[in-house]
This record gives sequence, structure tokens and C-alpha cells, in this order.
Amino acid sequence: MSMNIKNEGAYRLTKQLSELTGESLTTAITEAVRERLDRIRRERGIDLAERLLLIGRDCAAHLKRPFRTINHADMLFDDRGPITHTFCDYCHPSR
Repeated sequence: MSMNIKNEGAYRLTKQLSELTGESLTTAITEAVRERLDRIRRERGIDLAERLLLIGRDCAAHLKRPFRTINHADMLFDDRGPITHTFCDYCHPSR
């Protein structure tokens, strides 16, 4: 995938941001666009559930196996029911 922006002002601003943050030009652009999208979505009132789903999709794109394919129920339940913290009195009132 490629993007070719032929605007000297855009390049200059991106270069300044890149130098200030120590990020690559690509990372500087990606983060700047992501931050602006977040700001515009907040201003336009995209609801919390949709924002959380967007965050989840973004995070999932960065996960590697086995986390993307794991059955999360296996992490939450065993043959006795929900798995709880052994140090937590709230989770273990009777165990």
C-alpha cells in the first residue's frame, strides 16, 4: 500500500512532527490522523459503544497468535465454573 502526498506544506509539517517525536514519517502521519479522527468522532457524538468497538478492532489487528484464536471461555471457566482469583475474598467467599 502506498500514499503519495504532493504538498510541500504537508511534508514540512509531517517532518517537523516526526523530528519532535522521534517517530517515522509514517508513524507521525498515522498517529496524527488517528488523533484527529478520535477528536472529530467525539465532537460529532459517536457513542461510547461504537468507540469501544473501534478501539477493539484496532487492537485486534495488532494481536498475534494464540491470542487472536484463543477461546476466551477457556480462560474464564473451568470444570467447577468461573475461574476466580485465589487472593480475592470477594471471589472466594466459600472456597
